[in-house]
Amino acid sequence: MAIMAPSSPSLVFTVRRCEPELVAPSKPTPHEFKQLSDLDDRDSLRFQVPNIQFYRYNPSMQGRDPVKIIREALAQTLVFYYPFAGRLKEGPGGKLMVECTGEGVMFIEADADVLLEQFGHAIHPPFPCIDELLYDVPGSGGMLDCPLLLIQVTRLRCGGFTLALRLNHLMSDAPGLALFMNALGEIAQGACAPSIPPVWQRELLNARNPPQVTCTHHEFDELVEPQSLIINPLHELACCSFFFGSTQVSAIRKKIPHHLGKYSTFEVLTAFLWRSRTIALSPNPEDQVRLIFMNGVRAILNPPLPRGYYGNAYAIALAVTTVGKLCENPLEYALELVRKAKANVTDEYVRSFIDLVVTKGRPRTTIVKSFVVSNTARVGLRDVDYGWGKAVYGGLAKIFEIQSTSATAFYIEAMNSKGEHGIMVPVCLPTRAMERFVKELNSILQDQSDGGPMSKFIISSL
Repeated sequence: MAIMAPSSPSLVFTVRRCEPELVAPSKPTPHEFKQLSDLDDRDSLRFQVPNIQFYRYNPSMQGRDPVKIIREALAQTLVFYYPFAGRLKEGPGGKLMVECTGEGVMFIEADADVLLEQFGHAIHPPFPCIDELLYDVPGSGGMLDCPLLLIQVTRLRCGGFTLALRLNHLMSDAPGLALFMNALGEIAQGACAPSIPPVWQRELLNARNPPQVTCTHHEFDELVEPQSLIINPLHELACCSFFFGSTQVSAIRKKIPHHLGKYSTFEVLTAFLWRSRTIALSPNPEDQVRLIFMNGVRAILNPPLPRGYYGNAYAIALAVTTVGKLCENPLEYALELVRKAKANVTDEYVRSFIDLVVTKGRPRTTIVKSFVVSNTARVGLRDVDYGWGKAVYGGLAKIFEIQSTSATAFYIEAMNSKGEHGIMVPVCLPTRAMERFVKELNSILQDQSDGGPMSKFIISSL
């Protein structure tokens, strides 16, 4: 296991930004209203998602300006993805819709007095000065009547650049964003249109008429956090990024009896982290704990969603057990819970989930007692190419740490200092719990790391 230290935590640099501007579609687009789906239109998605991509200097692009190329490509891409150039409005009954006004998305041109190499050999969050690389323009971050995308392209002193993007989550999930970003990359390299035409068709994920809740959904249970699961706000949080490459995942698999068959990397890693984190927090054995993960439904639905569908398209998969059962049983117990939760998300389950969302008035997902996993490792934001090659890093720009055991773990595609590809998982825990977490991981992984003995690892508190 490798603990990845923060990307140059002491790095300080200056960013000079131009005034924010609106980039509108390069051609006239329809002025119309488009409703969000009932899966989009949920209170749980009323927030902004920050992402960032880092690109190296490419000699073949000498003299080409990434800001100019991306700005012009953005205007062309918005002709196809014109709802992004509109504004969210609230209709009858609080139903959200996009007024396709063609106003445009917010764009910021910037220059930073820093080299890409100064961010470290293995670039990953937390990033120094991220608020300078993705500037929160005052008044731009609301849900209604605000730009749906904010993009900042920052030239670096070495000839590389960053593209930071803030997305209104009501519009798209991570795979949907990747469709848009890849289209932007294709057009930046000279394509006349995206290779995968965008598909709106949000009615495909609307509730049935009448709604029929046919499955059990614990996602909206009203729960109270047990005292043993509440983190003292006075405790200092330690935040680390853990790297899991093929070596680490193989070490975990060796703990699983062969007769149980094959499990996916996601299933293995999720079961392992859920169990290890719960052991580290040392809660009451009788307390209930939950695992929640976002299960993509694009291929699960019958018929499958169109390839170019870029709305939110996932359902909540959930497993429930007690602390004692999770921690005292071997890893395969947690693995089976993960597999069952994943298998439970069928076409009928998704339809029932949407129907329940509508009948309950778009409730928020209950995350009390929950370890929440958001897997973006296979989305492909690192693969987006604007002409400079693939990104050195592409994924979340910020990691959110909270004083609660109900936390979200993001799986991010990453590369370690040896150039090995794998999954990075940022984790925030109280300092003593983090020590137990690292010890638990090492008991399984037997310190298979690229960083030397545990005493030499850096655990950073943010």
